[in-house]
Amino acid sequence: MNHTIQHHEHGHRNARKPEHPQDPRHDRGHGHDHGSSLWSALRHGMSDVLGGHSHDAADQVDGALEADAAGRRALLISLAGLGATAAVQAVVVVLSGSVALLGDTLHNVADALTAVPLLIAFRLARRPATKRYTYGYGRAEDLGGLFVVAMITLSSALACYVAVDRLIHPRAVNHLWAVAAAAIVGFAGNEIVAQYRIRVGRQIGSAALVADGLHARTDGFTSLAVLLGAIGVALGWRQADPIIGLLITVAILGVLRSAIRQVGARLMDAVDPALVDQATAAVSAVEGVLGVRELRIRWIGHTLRAEADIIVAADTTVSAAHDVAHHAEAHLLSDVRRLTAATIHTSPAGAH
Repeated sequence: MNHTIQHHEHGHRNARKPEHPQDPRHDRGHGHDHGSSLWSALRHGMSDVLGGHSHDAADQVDGALEADAAGRRALLISLAGLGATAAVQAVVVVLSGSVALLGDTLHNVADALTAVPLLIAFRLARRPATKRYTYGYGRAEDLGGLFVVAMITLSSALACYVAVDRLIHPRAVNHLWAVAAAAIVGFAGNEIVAQYRIRVGRQIGSAALVADGLHARTDGFTSLAVLLGAIGVALGWRQADPIIGLLITVAILGVLRSAIRQVGARLMDAVDPALVDQATAAVSAVEGVLGVRELRIRWIGHTLRAEADIIVAADTTVSAAHDVAHHAEAHLLSDVRRLTAATIHTSPAGAH
């Protein structure tokens, strides 16, 4: 006797929530510890008042929509911030004739524009699944991450080229104080945007947004090179600018490695092992589940999907197996953040 239940992402706002009539572990909060602090008590008390641990898929879908809105908001705000930073630097480029600062300004413009394909990807991810794209368009976000990795690679190559070119063909720089000030603005603007993008990206589970934050950090390093180079030139070391530029190129390659790991892991369906342990514990806490034969979780954009094969007693009826599977699905949706869909398969004990 095998039974599979799948929870779809849409159309369940009015669906009946599964009941837990004879499960004492459910009374203890699905078998997980909510904490004993005052904040935890208040938070879960309010949760009970507002409907408790909802097992309705609409709640998780609403969370996914909120995450999508947060990601798009982060992109738009950072786009405006980097645009303002580049505008300030452009004025100083005209005054000083600094080639180094010109390169940094162009980097900032390019970094700002990487928000555009990511915004398109976030919009595509909201489209419903079709017969061709049965899992939806969430992977568009991960493809956007590949574009960001390509831009970081280009930034490192350009930084290296400009540094070598300045070593071979030294250039005089005027208005060093203005160049230094603009470089500080560029570094501060990029680092603020980087931290914002990375923080929001990690909060909503978007590898592409984290990678874009790392891209902003690479441009911040470029601005730092301009600043240190200007200081070196002011102290009489004419080769300071290109030499520091080469060192910054090495730093950018380190950031590139981090971005490749972030985006590559997402494309390979990698998840935090602790997330698998959490999901396994949630399913195992359900009455009637004798064990978990297999559990898989994957990211699709910034939402999660799960598949589990659980073991039930060999004499369990199809109807009872359905209830156990539905209950296990409810635990998963309740306990695993960003999970919007789950497929549960039941197998009788002793089956191979």
